[in-house]
Amino acid sequence: MKLIYMGTPDFAVGPLEYLLKAGHEIVCVVTQPDKPKNRGKKVQPTPVKEAALKFGLEVVQPEKVKDDKEFADYIKGLDADLGIVAAYGKILPKEILEAPKMGCVNIHASLLPKLRGAAPIQRAILEGYLYSGITIMKMDEGLDTGDMLYKNMLSITGMSAEELHNELMIMGAEMIVEFLDKVEKEGEAAFVGEKQDDSLATYAPMIRKEEGLVDFTKTAEDIFLQINALDPWPCAYTYYKGTQMKLKDPEWYGSARVERTPGTIVRADKEGLLVQCNGDMLMIHTIQFPNKKAMPVGEYIKGNELEEGVVLG
Repeated sequence: MKLIYMGTPDFAVGPLEYLLKAGHEIVCVVTQPDKPKNRGKKVQPTPVKEAALKFGLEVVQPEKVKDDKEFADYIKGLDADLGIVAAYGKILPKEILEAPKMGCVNIHASLLPKLRGAAPIQRAILEGYLYSGITIMKMDEGLDTGDMLYKNMLSITGMSAEELHNELMIMGAEMIVEFLDKVEKEGEAAFVGEKQDDSLATYAPMIRKEEGLVDFTKTAEDIFLQINALDPWPCAYTYYKGTQMKLKDPEWYGSARVERTPGTIVRADKEGLLVQCNGDMLMIHTIQFPNKKAMPVGEYIKGNELEEGVVLG
């Protein structure tokens, strides 16, 4: 099957590789333009571009996809059977969606209609969802509003965003190959899906850096979810004696016998950093200070101080 593939971040690399292994022809890869990253602001290609070039695929990086006649004509001229989209990062106009013979489908990292939008992986954890999954969706002009064609779910309890990302990337990769097998057997019948109930829709807006600041007046469960949801980016953080400290690998520890000011360090030992929250406590197993590597608390305190009684924040 002749495919146009559109994706940008790491999440979209797995499906691209699986499609190639399954023998599908990728006639073009569309990804976002190269952008400056990290402290040096060096311009770097997207993960999908890197993968595509490794496989010798044609790569196109339009600055915009709407009202760009040259890009639209190029896509139409490819004469592709289907467009596959995975976290491309821009809403596609009708003329692009309709350019492939069978239209376009999207690999979306949530159980639609829940968590439409840019950050479904992080928001599922942050909001305390018990389950997430992948929805293969027939694309329309809305924001993740098309008919659902294929859906699969998994339990996400205790996962970090990085762990869930990796699980869903593989799930999405396997599911899109399975779906294309169905298309080859059933043709247009494979695109008869379930309409989304818009009244059940929720949204997953892009994560902002400032969402990482921990408020210890919240419960340990809320902070546990926050730390996991924002790992590895932007990472939950607090301040120890005025210095930013990132928090990783949380564990809910139970109720406190003695009520202390929220944010108080109850103890720091080889087990971790035990902190008072609102009525209960949270154990932090890994921390990271500026310009340092993330370290288990037990290792950090061998040469550094984490003083009991200090109030974080």
